[in-house]
Amino acid sequence: MTFGPTWSTLRENVDALQSTATLITPLSRKAFGVEDVQEHRVLIQYRDDDETIPLQKAQFETLYERVSDSHGEFNLDRLPPDAEPYATVLSLHPRFEVDDRAGTLTESDQSTGSPLVEAQSDSGDPDETERKEPDLDVYADALLLIDALERHDIASLEAVETPALVNIYTLLSDVQRNANDLRKSVRSVLLDRLHHDQPVSGQFGSVQRTTRRNRSLKDDELVLNAFEAAGIERERLTTVDSSKVDEALDVTELSESDVYDIEPSEYVRKADVDEQEKETRLQGLKDQLEATEGEEADDLREEIEELEERIAELTEFRSGRSFHESSSGG
Repeated sequence: MTFGPTWSTLRENVDALQSTATLITPLSRKAFGVEDVQEHRVLIQYRDDDETIPLQKAQFETLYERVSDSHGEFNLDRLPPDAEPYATVLSLHPRFEVDDRAGTLTESDQSTGSPLVEAQSDSGDPDETERKEPDLDVYADALLLIDALERHDIASLEAVETPALVNIYTLLSDVQRNANDLRKSVRSVLLDRLHHDQPVSGQFGSVQRTTRRNRSLKDDELVLNAFEAAGIERERLTTVDSSKVDEALDVTELSESDVYDIEPSEYVRKADVDEQEKETRLQGLKDQLEATEGEEADDLREEIEELEERIAELTEFRSGRSFHESSSGG
């Protein structure tokens, strides 16, 4: 089957997208939009970039042939650098489907549509989303911590009074614990979406799936027998078990210092948290934010917007454009 009819149908489907629709690359999860559909190319633009990128018909045809040569299932890891948008756009054709979790582009008569298109309402800015307060412990503790940090000169900790340091230490501990719990939950979801050797970038950084080797010894007798069969005497592998040493100490007159090198170290441990006081202070902060209006609120919003722009400039990531043809002619 020639590519002509496929290209014609694909162009029609792409052209039918809402002007504010956001498409997502399957591996790196980068957002982009379609700027124009022309006879021999589709023009796209990444949401975090101003450059218009032409996706050429000839390259779509090459990808189409690769899927066919792969018996209808093409592994997305085989895509050249920056070619992911081609897979996303091709999945808008009714016979092609991207499985971003399996990392494949397949051709099938039972395609369920592309999961990589996020429709946006024409009435609003696609970059503006409604903000709401999350029901998360780390969010509440972070607000309290920010408030505490703004009230004291943390650059000179020695000058901060003890009760204030206790508050800051308690909140830091709570934020660390709750942030780590949330981090683990986010990690579990990301693991289903990441593929090996494919970094995924966001505004503030990037992540990559990797594998760590965790080792634990098998049954002692199995290990000792294996080494003994290899010519290593058992006595060379036996070590002192601290748990058995403690048991032996309980039934002898030896002191702990006779068998242990003891070096005391001191640290601060969080002993208690006044949850009621935290909740009272947190509600006060929320009421204070809600009551903020007029010129003061406008100034605060401007400061936040300026900060967000600075962060975006510092963390912006641009990659090469190596898949589309060097010629931009239609």
